[in-house]
Amino acid sequence: MDKKECSSSQDPDVRKGPWTMEEDLILINYIANHGEGVWNSLAKSAGLKRTGKSCRLRWLNYLRPDVRRGNITPEEQLLIIELHAKWGNRWSKIAKHLPGRTDNEIKNYWRTRIQKHIKQADQQNSQQQQQSSSDVQINDNNENNNNQVASSSQIPNTAEPMDTSSNNIMSPPSYQGILEPFSSHQFPTISDQSSSCTNDNNYWSMEDLLSLQLLNGD
Repeated sequence: MDKKECSSSQDPDVRKGPWTMEEDLILINYIANHGEGVWNSLAKSAGLKRTGKSCRLRWLNYLRPDVRRGNITPEEQLLIIELHAKWGNRWSKIAKHLPGRTDNEIKNYWRTRIQKHIKQADQQNSQQQQQSSSDVQINDNNENNNNQVASSSQIPNTAEPMDTSSNNIMSPPSYQGILEPFSSHQFPTISDQSSSCTNDNNYWSMEDLLSLQLLNGD
């Protein structure tokens, strides 16, 4: 069987390339009268210089009456994603659950549309995760810096402010009301000192100054 298929595929009379309208009518009429059957023998019996594989794909994907035309609907797309997650790349089995859709159409739609969007979504998710992790790291660094600043601000300041109230300010001793200005005749002169050393009432002694300080409470 394999040798016959290889020899038929290598036959120089076998046509390749696009199908013509005459070939489509021959295949449609033969299947309508005799059914599908074995595709290699069908091609020979119908008089088509095509391989059995070419006749099968032409019929299943384009010529059979129940083939659905047009874009795949969102409902069909969800069903394809669900069945592919369950069965993988078993396109013919998936096509049985989508009436009118061919396995080749479903396979091409998966590879050109769905698989592409899945890869893009995965890339976006990975980028968002990296961005969120970097944001968390930045927030942690900011919190650590804020905690360090707060802990440093809580260190007690040992230097006490100077009390500027009038009660605690040290003021020099005041002799107002005790010392009266000297009159000119109270200050002894040099002549008086030289003439009489016994007149001590005109001089201030250390005892006098100390007694004045004690009176002021200093």
